[in-house]
Amino acid sequence: MTAVDRIPCTVITGFLGAGKTTLIRNVLENSKGKRLALIVNEFGDVGVDGDILKGCGVDSCPEENIVELANGCICCTVADDFAPAIDQILALEPKVDHILIETSGLALPKPLVQAFQWPAIKGRVTVDGVVAVVDGPALAEGRVASDMDALAAQRQADDSIDHEDPVEEVFEDQVACADLIILSKSDLMDTDGAARARGIVEEHLRRAVKIVPSSHGNIDPSVLLGLGLAVEDDIDNRKTHHDDELDHEHDDFDTFVLEMPAISDPDALAQRVAEAAEKANVLRLKGFVHVEGKPMRLLVQGVGPRVSHYYDREWNQGEDKRTRLVVIGLKGLDREAVERILTS
Repeated sequence: MTAVDRIPCTVITGFLGAGKTTLIRNVLENSKGKRLALIVNEFGDVGVDGDILKGCGVDSCPEENIVELANGCICCTVADDFAPAIDQILALEPKVDHILIETSGLALPKPLVQAFQWPAIKGRVTVDGVVAVVDGPALAEGRVASDMDALAAQRQADDSIDHEDPVEEVFEDQVACADLIILSKSDLMDTDGAARARGIVEEHLRRAVKIVPSSHGNIDPSVLLGLGLAVEDDIDNRKTHHDDELDHEHDDFDTFVLEMPAISDPDALAQRVAEAAEKANVLRLKGFVHVEGKPMRLLVQGVGPRVSHYYDREWNQGEDKRTRLVVIGLKGLDREAVERILTS
């Protein structure tokens, strides 16, 4: 294929809970006739993000156009997962116009973009652009994620600890590789807060990259798609913390899946999720919940102490109505403590 014939791909990266899935859902629902496909790289055993997006019911991106990869970070499993996913999407009929790739919150975008240089991939697809979604309110408060209190306390207690902690390095590497920054949840910040958030992002920008505010993922897809940058040809110029490493690990995070019986009070569950973030260092929680007497599935998402929940759709006929929550935290997460809080 010539460069013109290759299918463009947009890599959408961002820390846990920054708002990637909300942004992508908005793009799918406002694609203006462009036929899209989506690769979702989950972190955890339950495909929550993919299931949310499959529930959109958008003609331009039907369920068969959404591929979920849950065997680890796709930048580490190119041959086993990423290349076959590209093959699957390119075989679709009718042909897709654009591919979106939602990375896990822990993914480093540079190794993924470098994977587009593989001979089996390079001739057929190209990286249209890398979009980093950053959590505006967290940045306004001086954090790259919603709840960094545990790390701050640890650093204050031990001067020997390296102050460039892994979470911040992930954030900085994502920003360093980005062609566009989406400053999410802008409606939750005042003018001064937005200025502080932008200032933190700008500290790690080495190129003329635009920062675009967004609320509830609402942004014109034409701002994200059609950049035409062929990023894989320029990726070596984007310097990151991990440039001297052949491989990278995600051992700084723990995750597990908690299954629970049906609940009766969604607000009470939301309070327990917030408590788990405060007392047990849970960074991110997401999943689907069976509420007694309700025909609809409850979607719960928690980022630090901020918790949202709403009924996203009816349970399908024959679908197993159960509560399954993916819990993500820093290494050493006390699973028993988290389970005790959430099931109390």
